[in-house]
Amino acid sequence: IVLKLWLASHLSIMMSYVYILRSKSFPKQLYKGVTNDLKDRLECHGRGEIKSTSRYIPWELVFYCAFPSRKLAVDFEQYLKSGSGRAFINRHLL
Repeated sequence: IVLKLWLASHLSIMMSYVYILRSKSFPKQLYKGVTNDLKDRLECHGRGEIKSTSRYIPWELVFYCAFPSRKLAVDFEQYLKSGSGRAFINRHLL
């Protein structure tokens, strides 16, 4: 049991998240990002602390996905920013 708890706590720390935000004021405006601390990053977006998203607040979270490594998360984020990734978002996530 102790090993399971230790693994769970360490795995959650190592997770990376890909997320998609949609501006409530400009609904066609999406933002795709990657972070290791989703809650904190969403709060930063909400407070307007992120330069690239501050003009479009407030935001709503429309999608997020956890990955066991930063590399996998960054690769998926880059895919979502590609033409086929944008098509995937429109077809499956919005």
